[in-house]
Amino acid sequence: MRSAVVLGGKTGLLGQALSLALTRQGWAVHAPGRDELNLFERPAVEDYLARTKAEVLFNTVAYTKVDQAEDEPAEASRLNRQLPLILGKAVQAAGVPMVHYSTDFVFSGKKTSPYGPGDQTAPCSVYGQTKLQGERELMSLGLPNLLIIRTSWLFGPCKTNFVTRILELAASRPELSVVHDQIGSPSYTPDLAAGSLALLATGATGIFHLANAGQASWCELATEAVRGADLACRIKPIPSSEYPQKACRPAYSVLDLGAFTAATGIAPRPWLQALREFLFSREDCLS
Repeated sequence: MRSAVVLGGKTGLLGQALSLALTRQGWAVHAPGRDELNLFERPAVEDYLARTKAEVLFNTVAYTKVDQAEDEPAEASRLNRQLPLILGKAVQAAGVPMVHYSTDFVFSGKKTSPYGPGDQTAPCSVYGQTKLQGERELMSLGLPNLLIIRTSWLFGPCKTNFVTRILELAASRPELSVVHDQIGSPSYTPDLAAGSLALLATGATGIFHLANAGQASWCELATEAVRGADLACRIKPIPSSEYPQKACRPAYSVLDLGAFTAATGIAPRPWLQALREFLFSREDCLS
């Protein structure tokens, strides 16, 4: 049985989807909690990889509180820059491939066409800056089997996310105001996990973008979620200026999935189709 280590695999939105996808493919999945493994102690990580006979390490751990990161840049850097470097050195010593997840927030959002993996990065927030630094720390190691997957706007089972929060609010309110001038690529975590494993199976290395097909504003995503759940709540579109947030967010961060499709032969399904599956299917989580 093949063995994989999934950091964040017990409680993370993406980590849980990855753990489930790997288990279904017959992998033995190891998802250590904080009490089981100190990720900042490189020798301990190397020992854990050896003990579990890991054939791949997935890192889904990150500091993702975008606005709070503006007030806690050191903590954001610790998780988003320092941790990937420690993990990268550990897999380098162990000779284990690594799959690391990054974000659309590495881009400025000033383009009007989808961002490809080779496009210029220019993050406008502490979160985006520290995630980009994490990418660069890993790339600087020259790892032979490093796969960096940039993704965005995650929704899915097992943990609270934008879609589930909208549905909770919409169930008790007649109207919700949602930003309409930020455009991105919604990503359904079971699809993201399946695509990640498909990419890994090809032996692909370097940076890839992976999300569901199509684009949406937060307002459009909320509207379709409420409509699909048959809730009476009205979604009111508002500009970002009416919903001030501490961190700058890219106005346009749609991801170009062409490199992923070229490598795997898979064309990701539209986000709306994935959203409908999420709304109508029973939550599927590892116990």
